[in-house]
Amino acid sequence: MNNLGAEDMIDEAPLFLAEETVTRPGHSVKKSAWKVLVIDDDRSVHEITSMVLRRFSFEDRGLELVSGYSGKDAQLLMREHPDTAVILLDVVMESEQAGLDVVRYVRDALKNQKVRIILRTGQPGYAPELEVITGYDINDYREKTELTQDKLITAIITALRSFRDLVSIDNNKVGLENVVEATGVLFGPRSEKKLALDVLGRLDGILGLDAGDSVIPSSGFAARQEGGKWSIYAGMGEFESGVGQDIFGTVSPNVSAMVNSVLQSGRYACEANRYVATFKDHNQRANILFFQGQEELTDMDCRLLELFMANVALAFRNIGLNREIFETQHDIAFTLGEIIEARSHECGSHVKRVADCAQLMGELAGYPEHEVELLRQAAALHDLGKAVISDQLLQKSAPLEPDELAQIRGHATVGFHILKKSRHKAMQLGATVAHQHHERWDGKGYPQGLRGEEIHVFARIVALMDVFDAITHHRVYRNAWPRDEALSYIKKSRKTLFDPALVDLFFAHLEKFLAIQDKTPDRKE
Repeated sequence: MNNLGAEDMIDEAPLFLAEETVTRPGHSVKKSAWKVLVIDDDRSVHEITSMVLRRFSFEDRGLELVSGYSGKDAQLLMREHPDTAVILLDVVMESEQAGLDVVRYVRDALKNQKVRIILRTGQPGYAPELEVITGYDINDYREKTELTQDKLITAIITALRSFRDLVSIDNNKVGLENVVEATGVLFGPRSEKKLALDVLGRLDGILGLDAGDSVIPSSGFAARQEGGKWSIYAGMGEFESGVGQDIFGTVSPNVSAMVNSVLQSGRYACEANRYVATFKDHNQRANILFFQGQEELTDMDCRLLELFMANVALAFRNIGLNREIFETQHDIAFTLGEIIEARSHECGSHVKRVADCAQLMGELAGYPEHEVELLRQAAALHDLGKAVISDQLLQKSAPLEPDELAQIRGHATVGFHILKKSRHKAMQLGATVAHQHHERWDGKGYPQGLRGEEIHVFARIVALMDVFDAITHHRVYRNAWPRDEALSYIKKSRKTLFDPALVDLFFAHLEKFLAIQDKTPDRKE
């Protein structure tokens, strides 16, 4: 709140005076604009903010400014625009605390942690910076008298980058959940045509698309070489009527070129809104799968499709074969586990060693073979929740701040939520192991504070194997412990960190566990 008119504000408030010439090229908007809420009871602030940002563009996306003039307006607009990226928020409006009330409403009532909130105040006495920064979940604090044109633009860019990264992390989590869910229905008795149609039908879901909202639906086909031609045996969308036809007489020249490139390379192609992959079925016949979506595919979309297609290929090879689903679940679990491990940039074999040691412990403890295999697959998924943790934090060598430690610890719960939706036993057990592998025998672990036999026995096994392997191998934040020190630590942690019976079993067969470590060293760059 202030008593300056627009004309006076231009003269008196540096917010709208450039420190130097700023070039803001006007790009044609290729994607939806970033939404920015401007909440201030002074209309001149809205007018001049709009003038300053009228040609702003970040990552080929302009701004959509949405104006509100009170705290109540802000609450209503945030309900109507939950995808808002940034709020430029005045503090003193209809009340001295109106802006701060909006912050509480957005974070606590709406549970919106992604939107970036920049407080702009002309009366800092009502909201001292240190008090506000400490007590409220805001992302920037600016006095209007110090906020120049360039500083406003810089603040917006910084906020948009942060919002973009948070959305990307959230999308990664959703994408992994969708892959897990879609993979869960691949396996079972059905024809190749039915499997291909199921796969094509689930690609929209993996990519987070809603075919019902699109004028042009997604389309695709599956084809294989028969009688000297590449024949479509399953089609969706525009290719539904093409079953039995040669793909090279049906598709456009651009699609033909993509298919030929994939057939020659034996790999996949992901271009614009199209994806092509090749794989062999159980008869070793080459197959082509083509998908054409509604929107341009991102790098993350392509990685998710590649991960999913690895499992699709396994499902096709399983058709007609009388074997348990364990092999495919094994590949899924280890693919997901190694994706997380690869982000550490340490080229380790932690996932494989932990899984192999957990399998050995399960065998020594007398569990049936099929349960031991489930344990091995679940062990590979124990750190899946780290998918939502930034690379910068995963690779940080300095001591963690309290909020960073909380993010790291949160991976146990995130992994549980990603895996729990699957109907397959390996994934369900993986959810439990991911959730409980940081619990302690004495009840002082996290996230639930379980103790003793309240902790699933397979989570107790993975906890022991995970810690022993982690402390005996190099990490970015510490060197590997000497083996004798690590073994002494495990022994001392009997009845505190670890199940004493499992520790006893570990030491009774120590040479077998050490042999697994020795034969599976960390990979070199």
